[in-house]
Formats: sequence, structure tokens, C-alpha cells
Amino acid sequence: MSEVRYANAYAAGVGVGLVLLATFVLTGHGLGAVGAYSRLVGRTEETWTLLELLGVAIGGLLSAALAGRWRLAIARGPHTTPATRVATAAVGGVAMGVGAKLAHGCTSGLALSGGAVLSVGAWVFIACAFAAGYAIMLVAKRLWI
Repeated sequence: MSEVRYANAYAAGVGVGLVLLATFVLTGHGLGAVGAYSRLVGRTEETWTLLELLGVAIGGLLSAALAGRWRLAIARGPHTTPATRVATAAVGGVAMGVGAKLAHGCTSGLALSGGAVLSVGAWVFIACAFAAGYAIMLVAKRLWI
């Protein structure tokens, strides 16, 4: 089995921090994806969020290409069918999207932007999100093993 190459986590973290700083300086806003979605469906006039969404897509494609991981595939465990994997991803994505719209913001915006300005609520959210993710992992890991 060949080794999967990933970006250096420290370099990626510094890169995200610099992008967040530049976003604060240039736009006066933090990062978050819900605003870009709202702009796509015509619910806000903020065009910078569309540029953010475009940058995320281009950055992901560039990262995959540079790491030699560019391919069309469905990542799944050995006992999970492609249909089950797509269905669970869709249900999770819809649940996250609905939650983000109900909260008037997304997890990335709260964790990155709120955490960067040392918001107590953001740090409480980050701890709770990691705890919930760990709890869900205990239940969902059977899909991957």
C-alpha cells in the first residue's frame, strides 16, 4: 500500500491563520462559508463571501493536485457500500447546513473567526464540537472498519 501524502499540518495552520488575518484586514470580517451560500441563493449582497467560496474550491483542487491525490473516488471503509457512504455524507452535510443556517453562522466561521478574537463562546463551542465529534466517531466508526 502506498503512503498517502498530506500537507504539513503546521504550514497549513500558519497559512489558514494568515488568510484569516488578511480577511480581517481587507474585509473587516472573519471566515465562514454560510455567507457564501447565502450569496449564491440571493439572500445577501456581500460579494466577498463568493470570492471566499471560490478560493476554498480552488485551494482544495490545487492542494490535491500538488499532493498527487487528484482522482474521482468515494472514500469508504471495506464493509461500506458506495451508496451507504454517499447517503451518510449527504445526511451529515444537510444536518450541518441546517444547523449553520439556524445558528446564523457555520462551524468554521465560529471556530476560526471567533477563536481568533478569543471569544469565550467560540472556545466553548470548539470544545463541545470536538466532544460531539468524538462521541459520533465511536458510533460511526463501524462504517469504516
